[in-house]
Amino acid sequence: MASTASTSPNISAPIKMAAQDVNVFYGDKQAIRNVSIDVGMDEVTAFIGPSGCGKSTFLRTLNRMNDTVASARVEGRITLDGEDIYSTAMDVVQLRARVGMVFQKPNPFPKSIYENVAYGPRIHGLANSRADMDVIVEQSLRRAGLWEEVKDRLQDSGTALSGGQQQRLCIGRAIAVQPEVILMDEPCSALDPIATAKIEELIHELRGKYAIVIVTHNMQQAARVSQRTAFFHLGTLVEYGVTSDIFTNPREERTKDYITGRYG
Repeated sequence: MASTASTSPNISAPIKMAAQDVNVFYGDKQAIRNVSIDVGMDEVTAFIGPSGCGKSTFLRTLNRMNDTVASARVEGRITLDGEDIYSTAMDVVQLRARVGMVFQKPNPFPKSIYENVAYGPRIHGLANSRADMDVIVEQSLRRAGLWEEVKDRLQDSGTALSGGQQQRLCIGRAIAVQPEVILMDEPCSALDPIATAKIEELIHELRGKYAIVIVTHNMQQAARVSQRTAFFHLGTLVEYGVTSDIFTNPREERTKDYITGRYG
C-alpha cells in the first residue's frame, strides 16, 4: 500500500535534504517503497517503526551507504541542497564528509583519541599545520561533549574509552570534517541510561548547527530529541509530521496502533 504521508509537514526550516519516490531493492526483495520526505536544516528528524520496517535502510540512502552492498539498488531522487546525490557527478567521498554517519555500535578506530578525530580532516586537507589540527581536534571533542574527560589523555587508544565515551568520540570524529548533515543509526541502543542521557543532551546541543536524522527504536527518545518524526512500517512511510502531533494526535490508524503499543 502506498504511503499517504505528507513529505513536508509545515517545515519552517529551509529544506536541507529531499527524497522523492525512493525505492530500495536488495536483489529481488524490495525494502523501501515510494518514500518521499524532506529533512529540514537545523532540526532533528527521528525515524521510528518496528524492527525490519526499513528505517535504517532508508537512512543509509541519504549518504549512499547502500552502495557498499553489492545487491542493493536505489531508485528515485535524493538531493542535498538541491543537488542529486546519486548523479554520476557526485563525489561519494565528499558526500560522506558532508553527510556524516554515527552507527549503532561505537566504532572508534584502533588509534589514539587524537588520531580518531584528526583522521578525516587530514584526508580532506582541512588543516595546514599541526596547530590547525590541534584546534580542530579540540573543537570537535568540545562539541561532542568529551573534551574535559579526555584532554589529558589524547594519546590513549580510543578503544579504551567507555561505551558512551566511544560513541561521543565517533560523533566528534563525524563533526571534525565539518559535515552539514549527521545521520545517527540507533546511536544509544548499545549504551546504558546515563550514557544515553549524555548523547541525547549532545543531540540537543548540536541541533541548530547541523541537520540531524536519528533512527531510534525508542519512542520516548524520539519524543525527547526530535522536532519531526517519520513513522515507517513494512518499507513504507506511513506518516511524517511535527513530533508532538505524531505522538499525541496521529492521523493514521497504523501510527496510532504503534504509538499505543499494539504492535512493534
